[in-house]
Formats: sequence, structure tokens, C-alpha cells
Amino acid sequence: MLKLIGFDGDDTLWHSEGYYREASVQFTALIGRYVDVTDAHVQAGMLATERRNLKLFGYGAKGMTLSMVETAIAITEGRISAADIHQLVEIGKHVLQHPVELLPGIREAVTAVAEQHAVVLVTKGDLFHQEKKVAQSGMADLFHRIEIVSEKDTATYRRVLAEFSLQPNQFAMVGNSLRSDIEPVIRLGGWGVHMPYHVTWEHELENGLGEADAPRMLTVAAPADIPAAIAQLSARAVA
Repeated sequence: MLKLIGFDGDDTLWHSEGYYREASVQFTALIGRYVDVTDAHVQAGMLATERRNLKLFGYGAKGMTLSMVETAIAITEGRISAADIHQLVEIGKHVLQHPVELLPGIREAVTAVAEQHAVVLVTKGDLFHQEKKVAQSGMADLFHRIEIVSEKDTATYRRVLAEFSLQPNQFAMVGNSLRSDIEPVIRLGGWGVHMPYHVTWEHELENGLGEADAPRMLTVAAPADIPAAIAQLSARAVA
């Protein structure tokens, strides 16, 4: 049966992507003072720059801010003012300072799962920002371990399982991202509970899951459905 359940942080325990979407709207409005923002290359340029910079800056608001500045300078061909670059930095600071708002019912869901299984938080992003969100969430006491990682891939999950001396078949991951939360775990031989968030960063939409992976995962609509999904996967693991 399942021994360990992992939970994602951003957009699984607490709201996150909405703040990044708001920053994107503000970025577009600012760039609109210099170029025609109806041209699709503005947003495409931002996403391309963020992807190039992931290996340098990692995930999170700080990397996003640096990518906004780089994109703004490139798109405006250096015409952007120092005052507007400062405004981009302020937009990034606002994302870093946003309040932590839990998804309705998520604390109750994690508590219910923790009554039957050991639970671990596996979240990626800027260390300081993620530590702050974990502390402000008031949920740290529910988890046996908190892992803040730079990337969620098979190597990361394999390390977590090794530290608990568990096999992949004894582990299930709950999260909103098929790319980061579900696919790597299934590739190892584990299980996944996908809880889609109403908005998802384009980078996280890309995944290689197919019909053959369907038996190892379930999709739920809300936190209240998570405990039953875990129980169902645990029964499959036994079988």
C-alpha cells in the first residue's frame, strides 16, 4: 500500500499563478508605451526569455523579474527608461510580497491524508520565497518533511524516496502540474493525483503522459476529493 504522499505547494496548497498573471498584465501595459502589444511576439518573447533563463535563475518571482527586464530592453531596443525598469522591479517585489491564501478545504484534505499516511511537501522555486510561503501557510506542522527544490524531475523524487527508504510504488504525488508533479513520479513507478488549477503557466502544460499512464493517476476537481483518490490509488498499489 502507499506509505508516503507528496503534496505540491503553489496552486495546490495555496494560490500562486494568479499573481504572476497579474504581473504579466502590468508588464504588457508598461511595454505598451513603447511597442504595439497586440503583436503576439511580446508575450512569446517573454515566455522564450523565461525558458532560456530557467537554468540560470530557476523558478519564481526573482527569475521572472529579471526576465521581464531583459525582455523589455530587447523589445524596446533599449528605449525603455530607467524609471520604467524600476517599475518592473516593483512589480516583481509585489509578487514576492503577496499574501498566502490557501485553497478552500486543502488543510482539511491534507490532515485527512496525514491520518493514514506520512506526508511530505515537495515544492519548487526560490528558496526564500517558498520558505516564507510555507511559514505563512500555517501548514508546516502537517508534513513529515519539507523539500524545496530547484526542479521536480525523476532524480528529485528518487532522492526523496531514498531518504524515506521507500520504493516508487509506495509513493503518490498530489499536484496541479502534470509536467512537474505527476509525470516524473509515474515514470519512476509511482502514483499521481492531478488537481488542475484554473490557470497554469504555459511551461507547465507540456508533458509526455499518455493513455498507458492513466491507470497510475486520478484527476480530482477539489481538495475535498483528495483523500478518496489516495485511498483508491492505495488499493490499486496493493492489487
